[in-house]
Amino acid sequence: MSQQLDRADARVSHATGLSGTIKAFLDRVKSGDLGSLPVVVGLAIIWTVFTVLNPIFLSPNNLVNLLFDCSTTGVIALGIVCVLMLGEIDLSVGSMSGVGSAMIGVLWVNQGVPLPVAIGTAVALGALIGAVYATLRNRLGMPSFVSTLSGLLALLGLQLYMLGATGSINLPYGSKMVEFGQLMILPAWMSYTLALIPGIVMLVVGRSTNARRRAANLSAGSSTGLILKAVFTTIALLAIVFYLSLGRGVPWMFALFVALVLAMNYALTRTQWGRSMKAVGGNAEAARRAGINVRGIYISAFMLCSALAALGGVLSAARLASSSQQAGTGDVNLNAIAAAVIGGTSLFGGRGTAFSALLGIIVIQSIANGLTLLNLNSSLRYMITGAVLAIAVIVDSLARQSRASHGRG
Repeated sequence: MSQQLDRADARVSHATGLSGTIKAFLDRVKSGDLGSLPVVVGLAIIWTVFTVLNPIFLSPNNLVNLLFDCSTTGVIALGIVCVLMLGEIDLSVGSMSGVGSAMIGVLWVNQGVPLPVAIGTAVALGALIGAVYATLRNRLGMPSFVSTLSGLLALLGLQLYMLGATGSINLPYGSKMVEFGQLMILPAWMSYTLALIPGIVMLVVGRSTNARRRAANLSAGSSTGLILKAVFTTIALLAIVFYLSLGRGVPWMFALFVALVLAMNYALTRTQWGRSMKAVGGNAEAARRAGINVRGIYISAFMLCSALAALGGVLSAARLASSSQQAGTGDVNLNAIAAAVIGGTSLFGGRGTAFSALLGIIVIQSIANGLTLLNLNSSLRYMITGAVLAIAVIVDSLARQSRASHGRG
């Protein structure tokens, strides 16, 4: 009798898992919790259009080049996610990346400072600048829009001063740094091994979380749904690695970017700091009354943002094999901010993930890459990116209204 009941429970659990996962997803969408759905759909449309217009777009080697280009601005966008989650902004990330690029040329090439020390110095300077922004906000109440706009101008001047009259410093082309930014590819065995890890981690962590929730008499996700999600993720990643391996393979630079995204995702979802970030972004006063060190959260967010901007500048120097006055200028600043927003980070604060930077920058670079292959004017890229950004903000605003009405209901 007991065995029959166990088998019946298993059948119910299986049925609930297959249908329950879909039902839970649809319920989240109806309540306004769209997650990454809009950007994934948008990316699919963009890739389909460009592939129809030029089949080379989805060729393995073109996608490898796209991933190289995503990495530099993507790292900057990852820092932007932190400040946007607090409902703040940093307009100086482009200039900060330019200073980071210039420091590599001045310290490493001109002064002979060891490369790791030069990189560490650039990132440390970025963190210091971010601490200044946070202090101006915490102590003087200066809006981040104003302080970072001032920083944009000051850092641009510092970049021009550091590079001097020549305005450009070439990096040694045969150096490991330039090879990292232009040529270095993960070994195939490492790419496939890394592709297996997310699904395994998802399964182990998910089962552990469900077990703890059941032990506390709380609702937990179905085991079937968890397994399906892990299997789908693993198959998708293995397929991506296989397709890229038909060309050059997975770039080391992009692997570094993804590693930073995963580290940030862990920090935002699995640590007290991450929960405090969301609480402060949702309601700073309520978070303060709950005992959260609001000033410390602002300091950490701005320091991370500027430090990652400086690191993005370092990667940009490696990618271009030079430190120049053009580094960090143009559309770098706007693309980094747009990537975070397009990827799903809310401008209103309190909502966002590290994967926003990853998805958003792939969208932006896909538009740029596709238009370049079609030999179209860059003016179209700005207009299309602007339209995509506007749509992302509209979707976010409508989702917030839906969540609010659903909550009242």
